[in-house]
Amino acid sequence: MENKVIINSKDNVGVCLTASGDIPAGHKYALCDIKKGETVIKYGQIIGRATKDITKGEWVHTHNVKSHLDETPVYEYNYQANEVEKHAGATFKGFKRSYGGVGIRNEIYIIPTVGCVNNVCMRLEKEARKLMKGSIDGIYALTHQFGCSQLGQDNENIKNLLCSIALNPNASAVLFVGLGCENNGLDGIKAILEPMNRNIEFYNCQEVEDDVEYGLKILKKFIDQNCDLVREDVPFDKLCIGLKCGGSDGYSGLTANPLVGRITDKLISLGGSAILTEVPEMFGAEQLLMNKCENKEVFESYKKMIENFKKYYTDQGFPVYENPSPGNKKGGITTLEEKSLGCVEKAGTTKVVDVLDYAETVKKCGVNVLNAPGNDLIAATALAASGCQVVLFTTGRGTPFSTFVPTMKISTNDNLAAFKNNWIDFNAYGMDEDALFDLLVKTVNGEYLCKSEDIREIAFYKTGVTL
Repeated sequence: MENKVIINSKDNVGVCLTASGDIPAGHKYALCDIKKGETVIKYGQIIGRATKDITKGEWVHTHNVKSHLDETPVYEYNYQANEVEKHAGATFKGFKRSYGGVGIRNEIYIIPTVGCVNNVCMRLEKEARKLMKGSIDGIYALTHQFGCSQLGQDNENIKNLLCSIALNPNASAVLFVGLGCENNGLDGIKAILEPMNRNIEFYNCQEVEDDVEYGLKILKKFIDQNCDLVREDVPFDKLCIGLKCGGSDGYSGLTANPLVGRITDKLISLGGSAILTEVPEMFGAEQLLMNKCENKEVFESYKKMIENFKKYYTDQGFPVYENPSPGNKKGGITTLEEKSLGCVEKAGTTKVVDVLDYAETVKKCGVNVLNAPGNDLIAATALAASGCQVVLFTTGRGTPFSTFVPTMKISTNDNLAAFKNNWIDFNAYGMDEDALFDLLVKTVNGEYLCKSEDIREIAFYKTGVTL
């Protein structure tokens, strides 16, 4: 790449890919004089307004630009999505499930209904792993701190999210471990899951004498039932990827995010699905996604989600532009609009086919939008709970975490890829679409394990009172 990049012919700022004078790498510089009060344009869109006169070539950042975000915009529907050419026949190798889903891993989950039994679940994981055999890829205790002392919607969210986690096709079997006195009791979870006839079992620790021995017998049965499963060729319409960025920097909207967008387009052309979330990181770019909604009904659902999330901010007394983070700013992102315009690049150019509520599972092939916040752990958990078998996670600052499905870390720049090689699976700086798609296929085929895949974490979107 050239040292300086201009993204769109409408822009009045460019990006320095390496440090130049007092302008850090990944930061913006003025392409022309910008007067105080005039708009700053990047990606062909307004990302802010100058707070003082800026001369041509000058560093453009938080010291001379502020957000131009309109907290109460009027949204209109103007369909502008690209139609991708469909390619039938391509396959990957996955584990077919009896209910029609396909896993890219053959795993067993141990899910506590409440944080009080985390220790039991971790002991079960440790002991059950000693019994692993055949094609079992892993046994994971998905511990968390909640499940009791939550009220109203929080209690519903926790129940619904744990149920959706249990339905992820990467799990061949799931064991729910309850305590017996928590708000998020097994009765509510059973009411949702038992009619689905999945390979899921349940017990309360207060109701058995030796809670570890009891659970281990169930896990041994799960291992015996599923250790002989083999991968089979399946069409790409059985694959759903999660789209997530975290620790973004000035390169995110130039390299990793648009590259992932190309992967999204390619997967959609093969019949697959992708889910985009991080609703607060759509503010300032939401109209672009609205214009890609496949019909007025999807547009109205998406508009409602945006408006409700903004109201959630303002009801708490915060402005909707309470972003970007300190790390984002250090990396070159100045305003929320700039961050959002880079973020939505991951969705590619095709139409948005559905809007999913928090903990709702994907139903339509194509690009879906999911209601969840931008927090890395919460958003990635929500993506996987909605049915993503793998998450493509772009980052300019780096992070070691993984949600409960394989989480592929995609670096925006060379320095991060070299310095944190133990975290990063792919360096997007070279913009090699074929190489990234090849790595994705190897990952879903089980030929490549993401570098954070031995870590499995979940987190909840909590909004209410804790007793």
